[in-house]
Amino acid sequence: MSEKAIVFERKDRAAVLIFNRPEVHNAFNQAMTERLEEALDEIENDEDLRCLILTGAGEKSFVSGSDIKELSERTPLTGIENSLKRQGLLNRIEGLPIPSVAAINGYAFGIGCEIALACTFRIASERAKLGQLEINLGVIPGAGGTQRLPRLIGKARAAELILSGKIIKSEEAYLIGLVNKVVAPEKLMSECLAWAENFSEKSPVALKFALRAINQGMEVDLAAGLKIEGLCLGACFASEDSKEGLQAFLEKRAPTFKGR
Repeated sequence: MSEKAIVFERKDRAAVLIFNRPEVHNAFNQAMTERLEEALDEIENDEDLRCLILTGAGEKSFVSGSDIKELSERTPLTGIENSLKRQGLLNRIEGLPIPSVAAINGYAFGIGCEIALACTFRIASERAKLGQLEINLGVIPGAGGTQRLPRLIGKARAAELILSGKIIKSEEAYLIGLVNKVVAPEKLMSECLAWAENFSEKSPVALKFALRAINQGMEVDLAAGLKIEGLCLGACFASEDSKEGLQAFLEKRAPTFKGR
């Protein structure tokens, strides 16, 4: 068995979380839930981080779904409690003040797909396969899949995936807008780290408020979303970073953002 259900590493200014149960294709269990909660506590309190990357141990799987043994033991009450717990964790990933990238190295089924959906971006290996397979077990997604998937790829395509329980390859996932990019397996982490490096050059203040405007704006109508955007822009102008960015442009030099 893996020593730690999720491994937490630092690579420069990026946090890397590795789902670490390769012996069972990184099936998500209670130990992973608890470890993810701990890791998010650490990430939320680290002001030096500029990006979060999530991936799976081994070459076959990102997260292959929920641990079936645990799933089979759930009652209506524990099913609801577990769903709310996982929804809360994925809400925390989505609500981070830094971008998150799912490095999908293999199977992303069930909650594995839902974790990827909660990330800001999804970059997939050519070997990756994705799907919401819960319908095949007589249940439905419970960690946000029925809500985030339609918002990302549209109601009809989301319903097709959720109601059929079919598996799609990474190239099809790219074509329907489920993933941002598909790369060769050996280039997956270097690509994700390159994205993280790009984010590290931006203003942390601007990143935080851009993410807030996007995430909160998606939950309201256009008029309300535009108000959120204006308020977030105003908050940016209160920062030293905005002054530095504008001054650097005028002086034709690269800006030095400090997150203030």
